[in-house]
Parts: sequence; structure tokens; C-alpha cells
Amino acid sequence: MIPLKRIFPVIVILITISLLGIIYIQVNWIKSGIAIKKEQFSQNLAMMGKDLVSDMLYTRQTAVMFKMYSNRSGSTKTFSIDINRQPYNMPPVSDFYTVQELRACIQSNLRKNHLDSTNFEFAILAPVAGYEANIKMHSPGFLKMYQENLKDSSVNNNNSKYRIQVVMLADLNDLAPRNESLWIILPVNDSIAKQLGFMITGGVLFTLIIITAFALTIRTLLNQKKLSEIKSDFINNMTHELKTPLATISLAIDAIGNEKVMNNPDKIQYFSGIIKEENKRMNKQVESILQSALLEKDEIGLKLQATDAHKVIQNTTDNLQLQLAAKKGVVDLQLNAINPVIMADDVHFSNLIFNLMDNAIKYSRDELEIVIQTYNTRKNLFIVIQDNGIGMSRDTISRIFEKFYRAHTGNVHNVKGFGLGLTYVKAIVDAHKGKIKVESTVGKGSKFTLEFPQD
Repeated sequence: MIPLKRIFPVIVILITISLLGIIYIQVNWIKSGIAIKKEQFSQNLAMMGKDLVSDMLYTRQTAVMFKMYSNRSGSTKTFSIDINRQPYNMPPVSDFYTVQELRACIQSNLRKNHLDSTNFEFAILAPVAGYEANIKMHSPGFLKMYQENLKDSSVNNNNSKYRIQVVMLADLNDLAPRNESLWIILPVNDSIAKQLGFMITGGVLFTLIIITAFALTIRTLLNQKKLSEIKSDFINNMTHELKTPLATISLAIDAIGNEKVMNNPDKIQYFSGIIKEENKRMNKQVESILQSALLEKDEIGLKLQATDAHKVIQNTTDNLQLQLAAKKGVVDLQLNAINPVIMADDVHFSNLIFNLMDNAIKYSRDELEIVIQTYNTRKNLFIVIQDNGIGMSRDTISRIFEKFYRAHTGNVHNVKGFGLGLTYVKAIVDAHKGKIKVESTVGKGSKFTLEFPQD
């Protein structure tokens, strides 16, 4: 089996390459789609122009034939044609249409060629002199949209959001050609965006989903890697912690088997005491592992009863005198709570206080000083345990309640334990519906504040 430490970078690289490839393909697909749609848009406009010229030619020929043209509102435009004069004196194109009729004609042809037939403006222009043009007819919004087009083109280097399609109307009258032209302004980007909007939105959405899945995968792999390292450390620590008392017990048994010791009751009692203490130590370690399993399954059963916190603190302090003496430590008890009684499980609450004080002793230098304060608020009991030990960094504070996590002290092996103590403390505090707060400064010590309800 390939170790996670080796395969993890390979997985990250492969997923990163795949993700970048997908994004590259998506971007190029969108660019190609936009280019194709623009080309199709131009072709549809050209076809629309031809269809429009055909419609207008038919209308004009019909009007010439009858020498009059009736609009939809019932009004009539009349004109005269001298058929004996060559060429015919044909009226301008604008004489055959009202603005509403020309809009309807353009709209019909736009729709026929699959173009946006709702948002457009138009005008019929005829040149007067040079490059100047005379607007013969225009829709209400033509001038405004035309000015916007000029402004956008100048700002964006001739790249406007509008497209002006010019339809030459000269060939509508072969006998007497005129230079009239029909200008139609359509929003290009809106038309293309509407056609590709769903596909672009889907592509972007699924790309974001892939990126999110990638991030979650990396996060999960990192957590698994971290958990694997922590469990490896736990197994190493557990092996070391169980091996030491077993070795001590083995030596004590060998010593008792010595003839000189067998004839000395005091030495037998001494070595028996060692065996008993090491057995207690092993039981305690096994118990902590079992408690960890209960925490993981959320099966901690509390037997709540009225518990005097002051008595628990005092008894725990008395039981830790040997460890305190080894560090030349003292405990300053400032038990000022008027009402120290809470509803708690006596065993778990005692273990909670023991673990916090035991940690203060473990992670300390000589001349240790522990200050334990208690006080009441209206509905709560507060217990504050403060020491002048080595302290913790911000990163350590954020992780001390994680299972199997052990703070580094510069020498990994100088502090014994499984990294389960504070995980247990947090679980017991939560089980009692309490709160725990940690404050610490590297080199100055740590402060744990416990809050338990009393109502």
C-alpha cells in the first residue's frame, strides 16, 4: 500500500492539472461559441436585409401600380407618377410607410431570421451633399441609441455593444435609383448573451462545482493526513506508556524472586508496592483510552448529584502533592464562591479538575505556581485554573481540544500522555452544559475558565 504522504502530492497535482484543463477548455469553448454566434448573427442580419428589401420592393411596386398607398390607420398617402416621362419620377421610400408600418415590417423580418425583434431602432437616410445625410424618417429612440453607439465606439476602440445594419434601398427603383438607405441599430451583446446565456451559466456553474469539490477533496485529504499522523503518534505514545510500567513490573517481579529479597519482608513489601502503583498507572491509561472510545460514540452516562466543587478541588490538590513537589510547585487556593455546589457527576467532575491540574504540572518548569479561583454569578459557578507554565501559541490553543493532539514542547518525549486529556475535559464540560475558555501566552502560562450552571 502506497503511503498517504507519497500519494497525496500526486493526487493534488493530477486534480489541479485536470481542473486547469477543464477551465481552459470551458473558456475556449465559450470564446468559440461567442465567435460562432457573432458570425451567425452577421449572416442572419445580411439575410434579414435581403428579405426586408424584397418585402419593401413588393409593397412599393403594388403602390405604384395603384398610384396610392393606404396605411393601417386608414389614412392614405397619394402621389402621382408621369408614366409618359422617362425615367419615372418615383417618390422616396419613406412615402410608402409610416413609422409604425416600417417597424412592423422590420420586426417581421427580424423574427423570420431568428433575431431579437423587440429592442431595435431604425431610420431612413438620404444623402444631401458630400457625407451629410438627411434623415427622412426615424423611430423615436433612434437618435439616442445612435449617440450611445458613437460614445461606446470611441471609448472601447470601435467595440460597441450595438450593431448598425445598413440596408441600401437604391435597387428598389431600378429605373430611377435613389441613394436612400435604411439604418437598423440592434444590441449585439444582448442578442448573443441571450442565445448563449444558458450554456455559459451552466458551464460557469459546473466549473465552480468542480472547484468546490476539488477544495473539499484537498481539505479531506489534509484532514486524513493529519489524522493519520496523529494516530501514529498516539500508537507510539501508547506503546511507550504501556511498555514502561510493564518493564518496571517485570523488574520488580525478578527482584522479588531473588533469595535475598525473599528473606526480607520489607523489600518484598517495597517491590509489591511498586507493582501495585504501576498496575494502577496502567489501569489509568487503559481507562483514558476507554473514555476516549465512549466520547467518540457519545455514550458518556452522567450520574448527576449535588457536588461540592471546593471539596473536589481540595482533594485533587492533596492527591497531586508528590507531582507538585517534583516541580517545586505550590497551589494557591482562592475558593471565594459562596455557593460551590453544582449538579455534577462526581467521578467525571473530579477527573476534569485532575486533568487540568495534571496538565499544568506537566507543561511547566520548576517553581510552578497554580492559582485556583472560584466565584459565583447570579446563576453560575466559575472555576479558574491559572499557572505560570510554558504557555501555548494561538495555533495550539485552537487545537488543544482535538483528539490525540499534543502540544509541542521542544522535546516531544518529555511530556507523557495520549493527547486525550483536554478532549475529555471539553466533552465533560459540554455534557454538564457548561463552558470552557482558554487564554495563554507562550512563556507566561495558561488560564482555563470553567463555567457551570447552578439553576
